[in-house]
Amino acid sequence: MKTYICIDIGGTSIKHGVIRENGTFCEAGEMPTEAMEYGGPGILKKVHGITREYLKSYHAEGICISTAGMVDCEKGLITYAAPLIPDYTGTEIKKSMETTFGIPCEVENDVNCAGLAESYAGAAKGARISVCLTVGTGIGGAIIIDGKVFHGFSGSACEVGYMHLPGGEFQDLGASSILVKKTALYKGIDPASINGKFVFEQAKKGDADCIRSIDEMVEILGMGIANICYVINPEVVVLGGGIMAQKSYLEKRIKKSLEIHLIPSVADHTRLVFAENQNQAGLLGAFYNFKGRQ
Repeated sequence: MKTYICIDIGGTSIKHGVIRENGTFCEAGEMPTEAMEYGGPGILKKVHGITREYLKSYHAEGICISTAGMVDCEKGLITYAAPLIPDYTGTEIKKSMETTFGIPCEVENDVNCAGLAESYAGAAKGARISVCLTVGTGIGGAIIIDGKVFHGFSGSACEVGYMHLPGGEFQDLGASSILVKKTALYKGIDPASINGKFVFEQAKKGDADCIRSIDEMVEILGMGIANICYVINPEVVVLGGGIMAQKSYLEKRIKKSLEIHLIPSVADHTRLVFAENQNQAGLLGAFYNFKGRQ
């Protein structure tokens, strides 16, 4: 059975593995990105090292890359990366991998890969049009239509984190990281002294400040998702990222907020679900992206 080397480059860690052509894993691993220490050149060196090791044991048909940052999929290069990964913008991943190893390589943004994973083998399987949102430190988005990523004219479609809402940008109001800052503000404590887990644990015990912060985040998420639905009209909206850890607490609340902000004719035809692939989403999505582009 054919195999594919898959690598998911994030700001904190680089996940990697080998996937069979039927979408199952032969093996998988993870290493720290150390982005601030080594920057783009160091990351590319690590990706080369991972590939070289796997090629000792596998005859790979392709190298499938999922990565943080904005990607030119045709050229397989990073067109923009946040300061979290210095000197990454302009990195020609596809050219470097194909020149070095003589194997086809495809590169796609990590949120788009997560969307593909859910579309092919997750919560949005069978849906013709789906939107995947990753809610964590920020908010990222992907639009999947007929099994393919909708990139827009210049490759920046569904950059929903920058969407403007009353009070600021979507990602500055509704991301999980903002939850901690708001709770600390309400309690008059150092944000570094608490985390998201603390906020939810205390909310479940009835802490008014924590409940208030969560309610405000849920309201923002409902409003933001509704705005996206009015434009895209997806069959399924998939929520992934750090928010998944609190599915049992948040699912009904977010659905209720979404229903408030959507007119019934849209709400009745829109399903809100939570992602199923978790940490493997980037690797699986990179594989499905490669298969779709060959």
